[in-house]
Amino acid sequence: MASFHDLVPDPSPRKLAGGFQFTEGPVWHPDGYLLFSDIPANRIVRYSPDGSLDTYLQPSRNSNGLALDRQGRLMACEHTGRRVSRQGADGRMETVISHWNGKQLNSPNDLAVHSSGSVFFTDPPYGIEPEQAQIGFNGVYRVDPDGEIALLASEFGRPNGIAFSPDESTLYVDDTERRSVRAFDVNEDLSISNDRVFIDMDTDEPGSPDGMKVDTLGSLYVTGAGGVWVISESAEHLGTIAFPELPANVAFGGDDRKTLFVTARTSLYSVRLSVAGTMP
Repeated sequence: MASFHDLVPDPSPRKLAGGFQFTEGPVWHPDGYLLFSDIPANRIVRYSPDGSLDTYLQPSRNSNGLALDRQGRLMACEHTGRRVSRQGADGRMETVISHWNGKQLNSPNDLAVHSSGSVFFTDPPYGIEPEQAQIGFNGVYRVDPDGEIALLASEFGRPNGIAFSPDESTLYVDDTERRSVRAFDVNEDLSISNDRVFIDMDTDEPGSPDGMKVDTLGSLYVTGAGGVWVISESAEHLGTIAFPELPANVAFGGDDRKTLFVTARTSLYSVRLSVAGTMP
């Protein structure tokens, strides 16, 4: 098993940009730039490796988690839009899913795209007032390429970050309220089973599990108390990458996918790793 130093030779973060309101949902685009949400500013920002920044999309309907589908199209979890959306050819965001069982979703938070094209996403209530909730629970869902939606799990406090193991046999989901990462087996029909606590992240430090990604060795990089936790596929906490601000989410990027981009409150940071990340 790789050690923390094997994976993160130099854990010193590099600040790339600052002055944002609350950064979230980073995703690396194969054209060579990073997109991330600035939630209260209601926009998606583009960061280029030369250090330049520009507004990629505004309004974003207070987007949070971002991903690319298997055709390379941008997908977003929208808080005030209360939907999962996808960018069309004209640049506008179109609805992928906004309702379950005839009821409006809470405020989709983060998503992971399966190789089949199905999208797994979390739906906590962070973007709505209590009286706006229609469903009555905070779920994990799958929406298939034909637009059909399936409820996968509803026994969560606050489901948040979501990611697959490299072979897609395991689905990981953060429960921010309970300060843990849960794991599920992914079945052939893309249902999930064998719900268990993968790792307990409850500590005395401030910060709860939020966003996460997985590298090609199966190690998890989960934002939480103290920074970004690096966790082995056997659920061992290998170490924590510390940041000046509390991180919210992460993404692998760069030409070799060995740069970990980290959105942390008002800023964007990066850390170089020795192993590449899986596809978002």
